[in-house]
Amino acid sequence: QVQLVESGGGLVQAGGSLRLSCAASGSILSINAMGWYRQAPGKQRELVATISRSGSTNYADSVKGRFTVSRDNAKNTVYLQMNSLQPEDTAIYSCNAGVIYNSGRYSLTWGQGTQVTVSS
Repeated sequence: QVQLVESGGGLVQAGGSLRLSCAASGSILSINAMGWYRQAPGKQRELVATISRSGSTNYADSVKGRFTVSRDNAKNTVYLQMNSLQPEDTAIYSCNAGVIYNSGRYSLTWGQGTQVTVSS
């Protein structure tokens, strides 16, 4: 069993910054791509950013230049540095990871999410 636990969410004023973390724990052999997604009230979940094991990144157009995704493979952790936050960034942010278990099984695993609220 593998768990992803997010942290770092909270309330911030427009223009402020937050850093989210997502740590994976359990019977992990390795982790392929990791990603951040968000879901605002009344909207569908959308991709924010992804990062491959080698560090290649991909961002939603709405966050390019403001958000930076990174990872520490030794800690099985992915980060999301969010700068110049705007009220439209308010959402529940969730991470996911393509986990390869010690048994060899592969599973796309999700965290429980962390709330980010940006006030105007």
